[in-house]
Amino acid sequence: MRHNVKKGLKLGTDASHTKAMKKSLVNALFLNDRIKTVESRAKEIRPNVDKIITWAKKGDLHSRRLAIAALGDKELVREIFEKVEQGMFADRQGGYTRIMKLGNRKGDNAPMVIMELVTEPVAKKAEKPAAKKAAAKPAGKKAAAKQDEEPKEEETKGE
Repeated sequence: MRHNVKKGLKLGTDASHTKAMKKSLVNALFLNDRIKTVESRAKEIRPNVDKIITWAKKGDLHSRRLAIAALGDKELVREIFEKVEQGMFADRQGGYTRIMKLGNRKGDNAPMVIMELVTEPVAKKAEKPAAKKAAAKPAGKKAAAKQDEEPKEEETKGE
C-alpha cells in the first residue's frame, strides 16, 4: 500500500496550499494569457494547463465537467472551450505553453519566468535536402563506373 502518495513538488507549502496555488496560477494564466511567476511553479502548472486544453479540444460534456472541477470557474471554462472551438489550438498537438526566463528576483534571487499561452500556428518543417542528395548519389563503385563509361560511349557516337 502506498499511503501519503505525493504528486509533484510541494513548492515550500503544505499539500492543500500547493493545490490551491496551482489552481490559482492556472486560472490567472487562462484569464490573462500570460503570467510572471517563479520557474518551479511555472513548470509545475504546465501539465495542468495542457490537460485542460486537451479536454477543451475533446469538447464533450464529461471533459467540460472535468475542466470545471479543475478550475472551479464555469465562465472561464466556457471561454476556453469557445476559443478552442474557434480553432485556437487546432493544429497544435501539445506544448500549449511557453516559458521565457527573466533572470533572478532581486529580494531572494529566485529564478523568475514569464509563462504564456502559445497562440501562433505550428510551422511545418521543411523536408531535409540530405534525402534528395542521397538519392542523386550513385549506390557504389559499380554504379559510379557505369556513369563514367556512359559519357565515353556518347563521345564516340558523336564523332
